[in-house]
Amino acid sequence: MTSGPQDAGRDETMQSVVRLAQELIRQPSRGGADDYGPVFDVLETWLTGHAVPHRRLHDEAGALVGLLAEVAGDRPGPWWTLDACVDTAPFGDLTRWSFAPTSGQVRDGWLQGRGAADSKLAAAMYCHIAADLAARPHPFAGGLAVLLDVDEHTGVFGGARAYLADPQAVRPAGVIIGYPGMDEVVVGGRGLWRAAIAVHAPSGHSGSSRTVTGAITRAARLVGLLDAAELPGPDNTSGFPLGPKLTVTAFHGGEGFSVTPDRVDINVDIRTTPSFDAHDAETLVRKVVAELDAELPAPASTRVTEVASWPAFRLEEDEQPAAALLSAARAAGLDVRAKTAGPSNIGNLLAGHGIPATAGFGVPYEGLHGIDERASLAELPDVYAIHQRAVEDLLSGA
Repeated sequence: MTSGPQDAGRDETMQSVVRLAQELIRQPSRGGADDYGPVFDVLETWLTGHAVPHRRLHDEAGALVGLLAEVAGDRPGPWWTLDACVDTAPFGDLTRWSFAPTSGQVRDGWLQGRGAADSKLAAAMYCHIAADLAARPHPFAGGLAVLLDVDEHTGVFGGARAYLADPQAVRPAGVIIGYPGMDEVVVGGRGLWRAAIAVHAPSGHSGSSRTVTGAITRAARLVGLLDAAELPGPDNTSGFPLGPKLTVTAFHGGEGFSVTPDRVDINVDIRTTPSFDAHDAETLVRKVVAELDAELPAPASTRVTEVASWPAFRLEEDEQPAAALLSAARAAGLDVRAKTAGPSNIGNLLAGHGIPATAGFGVPYEGLHGIDERASLAELPDVYAIHQRAVEDLLSGA
């Protein structure tokens, strides 16, 4: 059987997607470490060359944190957004990589390099979907926005925040986030409440005859109390399948050997659920802190400072944009399940603004955020076609 013009056109598009992804991978864009200018230059050059309307997004300090491509329909209606980050995780131990993190090479059907999975291949794919839509008549209502953002791996979400704050941007009816993984569509996630805790005590000399309960001792006791804190399990009545989780993620204080420090700083991360929200998380931590201060008094009370708070979210399978993406995947013959994720993601930030989002449907991958990150290309045609169909269904109001 010979391939027809449609197959040839599809193959050419896939090759173009991979070439753009390779260019992006070859520009290091580690969150908080690299200059994002070069990776945005690649994207701007491509979007301009393919006549895709786009503009820059800047944060409050004026730094470039995103590109927004927009294709408007001929009639008023809801807008939908495809979002892929183009900053990446750090490289880690370079001696453990079997290829360069900025390789961008294709070997045995795998695209290699940091960002191949998360999420430069998705960014390249979304650029092509926007270009295909822009090149055709626009009889649809509303429009499609493609957000290519950075500051995701820093946790700042500068690009997404700039998009949400941009007075020119139409508020999206829903967002599809281009994370990898082909077995599931993430339709929900636990939220988070994060706090920095300052534990105080008198300073002293380690060799002094006077016994002092130091800040390290007090902080260690606090960690023990936090670890022992009782949390509820999953709330079956709400349909949210996960329970909350508390983790102490940082412990800093002291230096040298001869001085006991007067302060230790602890970071606490609590993953929240609809039935155990940020208020419940803060109440629990402050109760534990009060218990510490009563058990081991100090000249200054232990101080709790909230750092971040995002709500949990969950879409039903018949809610958009989850319905469009799941329907397109299942129509292609894929056994895809809806999943509520334990880790938080940009969907939580969007949920805080009342915007529904999905995440986590893309190609299979290995080494995400780790060593030898790579993304499988064998499934790229199917993943591309499913995203394209989902976009067309959303724009048609189906």
